[in-house]
Amino acid sequence: MTGLLVSWLVATIAILIAAHIIPGIRVSDLGAALIGAAILGIVNAVIKPILIVLTLPITLLTLGLFLFVINALMLLLAGSVIHGFQVAGFWPALLGSLVVSVVSYLASSLRI
Repeated sequence: MTGLLVSWLVATIAILIAAHIIPGIRVSDLGAALIGAAILGIVNAVIKPILIVLTLPITLLTLGLFLFVINALMLLLAGSVIHGFQVAGFWPALLGSLVVSVVSYLASSLRI
């Protein structure tokens, strides 16, 4: 249970960092970031695996780089659901998904 809570807080911090760095991502307050991280986690758990299976030929053809597009689409979807969390378009979503992935990776590698 604490692992899930830590992952949720790390995703929240990653979203706040992405909103601070990338001009096309806006988060109105901490509550919107918390809800955004929760929605992003649910979307990544439910919809992302389906998209990965459906786009497997494209992913193999691009040597896995299409997964960045899928991550950007998941961030766009999460941003469209929540009122205080906005993603302006595909390119900010792509950069934001990279920031969220890097911050999440760094946090998970520090956790031993």
